Amino acid sequence: MAGRHSLAYQNAWRLSIIFVLFELLATAAVVFLLMMPMANRAAADFAGLMMLSAQTWSELPPATRPAFARELKQAHQLVVQEQAPAGEEQDVWSGPYLEFLRQQLSERAGHELSFVERAGPEGVWHWVRLPSGDSEVWLGFPPGRVGPQPFLALLLTLLAGVVLAWAAARWLARRSTRPLQRMDAAVAALGRGETPALLAETGPSELATLAHRFNELAGQVRELLEARTTLLAGISHDLRTPLARMRLALEMLERRPEPRWIQRMETDIEDMNALVGELLDLSRGLVREEATQVDLKQLLEELAEPLRQTGSRIEVDVRCGETRTQIGSLRRVLDNLLGNARRYGGDDIRLLAEPVDGGCRIGILDRGPGIPEEQMASVFRPFHRVEGSRSVETGGSGLGLAIVRQLAQANGWQVTLENRDGGGLAAWVMLPAAKAP
Repeated sequence: MAGRHSLAYQNAWRLSIIFVLFELLATAAVVFLLMMPMANRAAADFAGLMMLSAQTWSELPPATRPAFARELKQAHQLVVQEQAPAGEEQDVWSGPYLEFLRQQLSERAGHELSFVERAGPEGVWHWVRLPSGDSEVWLGFPPGRVGPQPFLALLLTLLAGVVLAWAAARWLARRSTRPLQRMDAAVAALGRGETPALLAETGPSELATLAHRFNELAGQVRELLEARTTLLAGISHDLRTPLARMRLALEMLERRPEPRWIQRMETDIEDMNALVGELLDLSRGLVREEATQVDLKQLLEELAEPLRQTGSRIEVDVRCGETRTQIGSLRRVLDNLLGNARRYGGDDIRLLAEPVDGGCRIGILDRGPGIPEEQMASVFRPFHRVEGSRSVETGGSGLGLAIVRQLAQANGWQVTLENRDGGGLAAWVMLPAAKAP
């Protein structure tokens, strides 16, 4: 990690480069497509004024020439004189405007002209010798008289663009990475086993979606930790009861050996073995199984047949064709739901498979007492029993629906419970549209 820059720093540099390139293109377009043509036209106008002034000088009587010179200086910052300019020669760069002006004057004069710079009492002036009738005159003007400065404008706008681009890039980068920093802190807290505060699902759609996914993950981790605590507490409680009965049976065998104590111990061992088996099913529920082609009618008939042999009335109504899903996990889910329906709903059970939204919804419908609405969400927790006692015979182990939910989440299904009109419970397993292998 050493030597790596933050995302905000990298984004700031990238945005700055983009903004500077855009500024260069925009400035170049303004300078070369707008300012340079304007400078060339202004130079042509000024060159015409200078040539006209030189020509007028030769045509005026000598007595009126001083007044004409004063008027040129006041109105146009242009000095005309017959003597060569005095002062020390200077080297002053005035940009492309002076070159445009020199070219315009050369075209009008009919030969190449050049400017000289002389430092006088009023500063450095540009001077050029122009034809005036049968002689020549010197015309001068200060650098401030020069029109547009495109390269100076380019430099200033580029400098301002760089400063603004860097400031805007830093602001945008910080604004875009601030949610990621909050998410980083939340992830670190989650990694330490803490429960982080939920992230705000606002801002750009990508960040809002990412925050939503993280909140879901944090909720799942919190539920997993709670389920682990409940699971450990439930195991210790449910194993302690048969162990206590086995200890009592051993003491009774020492005092009065009878076959019923041995049978009692065998029953307790079977109960413990069944509990351990359900715990293994619960742990295997997180392993995703490969999908295969499944005939739902055949599967539901196979699940219903053992219950029919015990005298239960099982109606199978399949309106879906074959689908591609995880048959082993689906069999375990439906078998657990059927077991609950048989235990609590009596002998009148209906298995229904109907198409919904491109997928297939499988329902186990009974006419039992149903589940109180306030316990609909709690019944999926490990060791939660609607029936108040903790007897396996009357209330089950409390792991059946927890296994169902784990298997459904691992395979992308949705399991819901709802009380039926007229009494009873409907357990629905929603299989999404089958995907090609």
